[in-house]
Order: sequence, then C-alpha cells, then structure tokens
Amino acid sequence: MEASSKIRQLIDKIHALDHAYYVLDDPQISDYAYDQLFQNLLQLEAEYPDCRFDDSPSQRVGGSVREGFTSIAHKHPMKSLDNAFNEGDLERFMTRCQKATDDKSMSFFAEPKLDGLAVSLTYQEGILVSAATRGDGEKGELVTENIKTIRTIPLK
Repeated sequence: MEASSKIRQLIDKIHALDHAYYVLDDPQISDYAYDQLFQNLLQLEAEYPDCRFDDSPSQRVGGSVREGFTSIAHKHPMKSLDNAFNEGDLERFMTRCQKATDDKSMSFFAEPKLDGLAVSLTYQEGILVSAATRGDGEKGELVTENIKTIRTIPLK
C-alpha cells in the first residue's frame, strides 16, 4: 500500500475514533492503542512529508485561547508530558524541561491522567480567585466561573 493511502486510512480511522470518544462518549479502543495509531501517523508523516494531509490530526493547532474567552498568563508554565510509554520517554521529557529552564534541581509531580480538561487553580488566602485552562502552557482561557460549577472543587 502506498504511503499516501496508508496515511489517509490512519487519518480517517483516528477521526472516527475521535468522534466516537468525544461526541458519542463511546471509546472504541484503549488510550494506549489510540496513542500507538497516532504515533504511527506521526512517523509516516515524518517519513513522507509530501503525503501529509491538511485534515490530519497531527496538523491540529491546539492550545490557543478561543475567541470569547479572556486570556490569562500562568504563574508557572503548565508543561505537558505528551505520551510516555517507558522510563526513557520520561527521562527525555525531564531533560527537555531542565534544558528549557537551566534548572537542574527542578522537581516534578505527576497525577493520574483523567479524561477531561487540565486547569490551573489559583487560591489567595485560601479563596479560589481564578481557574485557567492549560492553553499553550504559558497562557490559557480564564474559566473561573465555569469551574465554580464543579462541586468537587473547593471554593475555599
């Protein structure tokens, strides 16, 4: 099968999986299997850049602040690990962070990945004052009022 056709099939499959997951709330495969398909797509597109399609999930620009939302700068960047499948991937992520900040003593914490939206909550004197989406990692969308509707997030 030629590269262009294989890439097109992967794109169509990923789009169908995204629709089932995000719209129908009906995941068809595991996160790991999905990540493997996406990595395969990235690899093929890197190998055959002339076969990249404009509607490829790899071309989706994410993280920008949407129109209608106020932008807010994060006090500390919200970095994303992307996909880590082994200890080597995690070590490379940590090295990139350390190089980007020239901080060899930085520490990390990790939390289980839950489907949904990453937000940064800011409290002053114990009171929730702002909530922002990850956005591009440096600034995100101000969603404080939306977050206040989630009963499990403490307002104080």
